Amino acid sequence: MNLSAKTVVIIAIGAALYGIGGLPMFGIPIFANTTLKPAMAILALFAVLFGPGVGFFVGFIGHWVTDLFAGWGVWLTWVLGSGIVGMIIGLFPLLTKKRLKYGHFKLPDVFLFALLALLGNVIGYGCSALLDTILYAEPFTKVFIQLCIIAAGNALLVSVVGYFILQSVAKRNSQCRNLTEA
Repeated sequence: MNLSAKTVVIIAIGAALYGIGGLPMFGIPIFANTTLKPAMAILALFAVLFGPGVGFFVGFIGHWVTDLFAGWGVWLTWVLGSGIVGMIIGLFPLLTKKRLKYGHFKLPDVFLFALLALLGNVIGYGCSALLDTILYAEPFTKVFIQLCIIAAGNALLVSVVGYFILQSVAKRNSQCRNLTEA
């Protein structure tokens, strides 16, 4: 990953948007310390547009920002989980050979995006749940229920909202590609 000034600025903007958008006032509380965050679509967008490295840092730093401002302390296990989610969703441009960049977002890409959203949430927050059980002696049943709710809810939310955003990005990119120099 190239940590150019542009990349650092992209990470900072993405992390700030994800971090502030992830605050409880913008989420839907579902279970003990578990909130469905529409800001997950922001994480997915930055990950898809800029790749797994940016996705990881936007998720990691953004979740840290959310925890700091929410007032419940920083839970590094869940901060790491958000980073992993961003990294996995960020595999999308590599697996699709950057078709979105050229204005293509067809049905197989939609399914791949939804699959990466689900896998990212299961693996990322699965690590969080496992680490909570090991490091903080959290009850396995509680963290497992949190994982199931968050993975399913986030995957669905990211897939639906992300579909419309990525469809718009593909349309814009295809229009920009049709321009020619005079």
